[in-house]
Amino acid sequence: MQEPSDPGSPETVLVDPERHVESFRQAREARRSELVEDYVELIDDLIGDGGEARQVDIAARLGVAQPTVAKMLKRLCEEGFVQQRPYRGVFLTEAGRRLAAQARERHRIVERFLCALGVSPETARRDAEGIEHHVSAETLEAFRAFAERRGGT
Repeated sequence: MQEPSDPGSPETVLVDPERHVESFRQAREARRSELVEDYVELIDDLIGDGGEARQVDIAARLGVAQPTVAKMLKRLCEEGFVQQRPYRGVFLTEAGRRLAAQARERHRIVERFLCALGVSPETARRDAEGIEHHVSAETLEAFRAFAERRGGT
């Protein structure tokens, strides 16, 4: 254990290597799944709003180039989350719809939690976009319970 550099600061504790590795493994896994979840959620939203999800619309909404979207759509097809049909756009598979619903629910819980803490709705919406991918099921459940007790929107 390290000694704190400032007597008024909290103690810094270096955890054992196995716990340290697990923390970083979890963070890496969250980063890998983050893009997949964002894409399927957006595709679901586009289909719900306009009946279709086109590569050009996905690129515009995510602020990326179309070749970047094409590469990710290929990955999503390989992983069984989307189907692409020539000249017809992108469609979610059943697995893609389930993942989109799960991602949307995680986002909703985190956003409600942040609002219950007093964060403005706009900031909560933006911040939830990143946090939703990086919390465990246990933490997410604690967020949900807290927001329900506090009446977060």
